[in-house]
Amino acid sequence: MADSGRAAHGLDIVGAYVALTKPRIIELLLLTTVPVMFLAARGVPDLALVSATVAGGALSAGSANALNCVLDRDIDERMRRTHRRPLPRHVVSPRSALIFGLVLGVGSTLWLGFLVNWLSAGLALGANVFYVVGYTWLLKRRTPQNIVWGGAAGCFPAMIGWTAVTGSLAWPPVVLFLVVFFWTPPHFWSLAIRYREDYAAAGVPMLPVVGTPGRVTLEILAYAWATVAVSLLLWPVAGTGWLYPVLAGVLGAAFVAEAHLLHARSGHGYGVHLRPMRLFHGSNLYLALLFVTVAADAVLL
Repeated sequence: MADSGRAAHGLDIVGAYVALTKPRIIELLLLTTVPVMFLAARGVPDLALVSATVAGGALSAGSANALNCVLDRDIDERMRRTHRRPLPRHVVSPRSALIFGLVLGVGSTLWLGFLVNWLSAGLALGANVFYVVGYTWLLKRRTPQNIVWGGAAGCFPAMIGWTAVTGSLAWPPVVLFLVVFFWTPPHFWSLAIRYREDYAAAGVPMLPVVGTPGRVTLEILAYAWATVAVSLLLWPVAGTGWLYPVLAGVLGAAFVAEAHLLHARSGHGYGVHLRPMRLFHGSNLYLALLFVTVAADAVLL
């Protein structure tokens, strides 16, 4: 019985460290990395290179997320959405989480540098530092525009995927960087609407906390339109086939339509009728299918 108890405790600790890396966020970041590798290779890239890039990217994102948990542990304790994370539950100490995050960061940089290339390693390290220092430490608690500029850290995987294959930067990954940049505010603000009371209680000035429903949903709509417009630029810039612009247009129309519906429902204030999670989940599906289309077009071209 004692051995089984120790084993269960050990699994709890392992699970806590895994939770610090926020695996669901890592999945989304890798989804914007791998398809760009197909675009850069104009077909199926070397699978060993894909594996090395995915592993290094996962370690880098896990590092940034763990360090974010360390800096945000006081906020996480006050929010219903996050109070079950490892640090608020005291399953892992802040010092241990800090060491864990730093080790992952160093390991990911060396991994990508030696097994992929140093440009990709530098971009991953830059994204890590920008997310932890720029967003979490400097912006998140100070401005309602925190996610607009801080969210840029989540755009780097598109460029990392390209440089992993080519060893250099070009305009196509910059376009895809901008797609994720403009997509992030509608995606995150719709979630922040749902949890605005949490953010208010934690003292975090997310736009839905300080702005009216009309203002917030109008900005969401503007960024949704910008996302779709920039996404269509990939067609001439990267010289894609017809599959990409057709599906990007269809997906974009659905994304913008949902943003319009959210704005139309904002006249009655914040409440269950607003249904912001429809746009949140829809935005996830939009980005996933858009990047899958990038890869499919490259293979079929």
